[in-house]
Amino acid sequence: MNRAATTAAVAVTLASALTLTACGGSSGSQTSADSKQTLSVWAMGAEGEKLADVAKVYEKANPNITVKVTPIGWDVAHQKLVAAAAAGRLPDVMQMGGSYMTEFASMGALEPVDTKTFEEKDYFPAGWSQGEFEGETYGVPWYVDTRVLYYRTDLAEKAGVDKAPATMDELRQAAEKLQKKAGSKWGLSIQPGGLDTVQSFYQFLYSAGGQIVTKDGKAVANSPEAVKALENYGGYFEKGLSEKSVRPGYDVTKDFNNGSVPMFFGGPWIMGLIDDNYPDLKGKWAVANVPADETSASMAGGSALTISADSEHKAAAGEFIKYLTDTKGQADWYKRTKDLPANVSAWDRGQLATDPNMKIWKTQMESAQVAPAQPKWTEITSKIDTAVEKVTQGKASAQSALDAAQKEIEGLVAK
Repeated sequence: MNRAATTAAVAVTLASALTLTACGGSSGSQTSADSKQTLSVWAMGAEGEKLADVAKVYEKANPNITVKVTPIGWDVAHQKLVAAAAAGRLPDVMQMGGSYMTEFASMGALEPVDTKTFEEKDYFPAGWSQGEFEGETYGVPWYVDTRVLYYRTDLAEKAGVDKAPATMDELRQAAEKLQKKAGSKWGLSIQPGGLDTVQSFYQFLYSAGGQIVTKDGKAVANSPEAVKALENYGGYFEKGLSEKSVRPGYDVTKDFNNGSVPMFFGGPWIMGLIDDNYPDLKGKWAVANVPADETSASMAGGSALTISADSEHKAAAGEFIKYLTDTKGQADWYKRTKDLPANVSAWDRGQLATDPNMKIWKTQMESAQVAPAQPKWTEITSKIDTAVEKVTQGKASAQSALDAAQKEIEGLVAK
């Protein structure tokens, strides 16, 4: 069973389970924040490992609190959250990606955020809105994520490209020059198909002014803007500028290092990977904002911190989240992880304020586009994954591929 089908199936199971267990926790007893207690926390991926270190610091300052952090791999995170919610055994605090938020909020598994303690104005709009559902906010932004263009400045110079591509036309021209004049095997690495291809396509879609579903629940996957974006995207494969087949687990930084891939779109963590793994590349690469079509826009990602509706430690959970998301906590988290702070005030100090590269990330984050609140969003985007792959493999035109996706998405959209 594919991921989209699995998600749909477990969502139905979870909905039934939550109905049966009357999830919501309104009748549970509550422990005051200053009482001796243990907070259970689930965090995913590398963040789960790093958060345990922060928890130890927090415990020293708050001796009445024991923070038990359980790291969970992103590959099994959704499954574990679903099972725990169905059993009424979610942790007090959990990290939650934007794509999960609507699903769990719609089923009553999450406690609404106290918006007097956590104020919208303190966070990037894209980060805050990922936690919103039907007029309530369910997640406090922890870190944000977006995509920018990475490019080899030394190869660009060799190819006669004297500045970062500022428009989509310039991006295509740079890819052609890099391939022909700098000896790169490819001009630009973008995903040809498979799971989450949509994340590679978003930069083209949003910059062209397209969307998949509007905020008010209208499917627009085959709009003229979306078709234009997919035609542009598919053109890289048609012209041999991008590779049509990428193996699972492909690490683009290896080919970036050897020069066979001179440009790609990537997230902030890749800067650290390049610095750590390829020190000889120092001074030979840079990042730039997404080249503009109608605008320069990228996807908004990241994670929020949420509280279980059934938690008996909501006050202490809120205090811990406040510690992690205020200006000081966010600056400390950036030093530990290089995750982009969701709290905008954290960008006014240290490297975040002085590094030119970080200004590019901040600018891109300010215009980043958020996926609409749709409980079946994973299943919806899987239809775009399929459409993109049809085009990159030469099996359909952009128009026909998106027309097919549109018909399927219309039946999945919640109005």
